[in-house]
Amino acid sequence: MDVVEKVRGGERIGLEDALKLYELDLFTLGELADERRRALHGKKTYFNINRHINPTNICKDVCKFCAYSASRKNPNPYTMPIEEIVQIAKSSWEKGAKEVHIVSAHNPEAGLEWYLGMFAAIKRELPEIHVKALTAAEIHFLSEEYGLSHDEILDRMVESGVDSMPGGGAEIFDEEVRDYICKGKVSSEGWLAIHRKWHERGKMSNATMLFGHVETRAHRIDHMLRLRALQDETGGFNCFIPLVYQRENNYLKVEEFPTGQEILKTMAVARIVLDNIPHLKAYWVTATINLALIAQEYGANDLDGTIERESIQAAAGAGSAHGMPLEEFVHLIKDSGFIPVERDSLYNELKVW
Repeated sequence: MDVVEKVRGGERIGLEDALKLYELDLFTLGELADERRRALHGKKTYFNINRHINPTNICKDVCKFCAYSASRKNPNPYTMPIEEIVQIAKSSWEKGAKEVHIVSAHNPEAGLEWYLGMFAAIKRELPEIHVKALTAAEIHFLSEEYGLSHDEILDRMVESGVDSMPGGGAEIFDEEVRDYICKGKVSSEGWLAIHRKWHERGKMSNATMLFGHVETRAHRIDHMLRLRALQDETGGFNCFIPLVYQRENNYLKVEEFPTGQEILKTMAVARIVLDNIPHLKAYWVTATINLALIAQEYGANDLDGTIERESIQAAAGAGSAHGMPLEEFVHLIKDSGFIPVERDSLYNELKVW
């Protein structure tokens, strides 16, 4: 049986077959992924009204792909006071944001109370806002820095009002690639173990994959299969987000960048392989809005959100510094033939536009 028949027959796809999917022509692969997407979500494309806050760029780790942390390539270190972070959250809430997405660097100077205190302070002011915060990499950093177990950090996150976890810090799970691009960061096993523990607390999280740098297609598929195995176990992942590597202002010397076709193929393969993760996000920040809109035809059913402001990817060349106006976001989805659905952070539908 060939791989197309296997996919259409509902068979689960392993490493060998997933590599064969990449060899299909773009339109056949897109058709297979679109069939999966329609079976799950019809023509709905989800987004939320959210605000990204990046409270510090001082980092003890040196990831070769990072253009955000304060370094020779970005010599402007900052750490926001908690009052400023709360003020940003309040301002965004007043403009309609339902979620704050808080990811920052591994700052050894800021203190554990600063990291956890900002969430508690936001919740005191805005009890209804959804706080999505702390990647597994940040949790691992706090655990090592302050001599606490992952469980203790996770329990304190829950106490401080964190509602869900973002998927950052996953990069690529292959240990050799990981050692090369982000040595010293949480290990692949550590990342998966932290998300497992979070799911065991009845909480949801997302999962990312950074691709388009020094990894191979097989590394990407291995990454997806490890996520699929954990999802079989816990069911705690809302969404998978393939992040396209941003090339500017960093130390990863990459000669060949993925083509638009390769990005779309990776989206489509992800939709087929990750049969148990309900949502696939084309994160417009790293994919560009135009490619993200096309990705709706290749399995993606979520475009993230309005964002308002974003610093991490923007530092590496993404056009996300000032977010995307809501009306434009809705208009672009409609224009591309899909139904814009505003959601909350856990994919409950709030409004069909």
